[in-house]
Amino acid sequence: MPRSLALLLVSLSAFAAEDLRFNRDIRPILSENCFYCHGQDPKHREAKLRLDVRSEAVAERDGTFAIAPGHPEKSELLKRLLSHDPDEQMPPPDSHRKVSPAQIEIIRRWIAQGAPYEQHWSFLPPERAPAPKVGDANWARQPFDRFVLAKLEGEKLRPSPEARPATWLRRAAFDLTGLPPTPTDIAAFETDVARRGEQAYALAADRLLASPRFGERLAQDWLDVSRYADTHGFNNDSARSMWRWRDYVIEAFNANLPFDRFVTEQLAGDLLPSPTPDQRLATAFNRNHVINSEGGIIDEEYRVEYVADRVRTTSTALLGLTMECARCHD
Repeated sequence: MPRSLALLLVSLSAFAAEDLRFNRDIRPILSENCFYCHGQDPKHREAKLRLDVRSEAVAERDGTFAIAPGHPEKSELLKRLLSHDPDEQMPPPDSHRKVSPAQIEIIRRWIAQGAPYEQHWSFLPPERAPAPKVGDANWARQPFDRFVLAKLEGEKLRPSPEARPATWLRRAAFDLTGLPPTPTDIAAFETDVARRGEQAYALAADRLLASPRFGERLAQDWLDVSRYADTHGFNNDSARSMWRWRDYVIEAFNANLPFDRFVTEQLAGDLLPSPTPDQRLATAFNRNHVINSEGGIIDEEYRVEYVADRVRTTSTALLGLTMECARCHD
């Protein structure tokens, strides 16, 4: 048997052991080979067919179906992928694209399974995966340990030895405070581990969480997303006094301020009933944008620029989406 055919059969048998996922297995194939002519752009769309929207992909079209869920043999998509007629073949020969036999088989199986679509992965709610079964259940102290161990066992590997107390404290300190422990901290922790055992680890974690450095470490990501800086930007890049807002963010993390309140205060703290000085200060989130303080600028031009910057930053920070395209393409 030719090696290429053997590899194909092995790959197909592996796929046959599990259900296909649209985002993982199907979307990449369609995106690479089909969506340019049968996607969301109406200027390039051929035959008025969209394959990126299920309701249109499975709709009846003059007695035929591009995709007939559960019936690969009735699906024009599969017929066109398998065709050798240059007038019928998809992708067309002049596109210089080719769907491999393995990919065609994946599409056939997906259609046979009902051709389920999925939203883009970023819009899917996270699901808690069940902890896998492992050979050495005693090694796993937490559910996530089982995922690590299952991967190791699948590769015929064993876990590394447990970290020494000094190594564990160094890792925990960097993770939670961004700073290494002092030699005195390490010596005290090693003594505490010898005396208290497992309890010493919990107490050390509590001390790190109670440190003011914890808020500084955790605030870094939010400060980056909020485009915090101590200068205005542009050519002269003059200094600005934003450190009070920076300290508000750090204190919010150290005080474990609820996230909804944290966001509300920064977007509209000055509009709350009887706002406190800190709630007013929080709205400096909206003033972190680049500011052009050069002479001769057009005020209205930069007012609009600053508004666009706030929209872009707010959407990126809170929606996980960039809205910059909507400025010209609404």
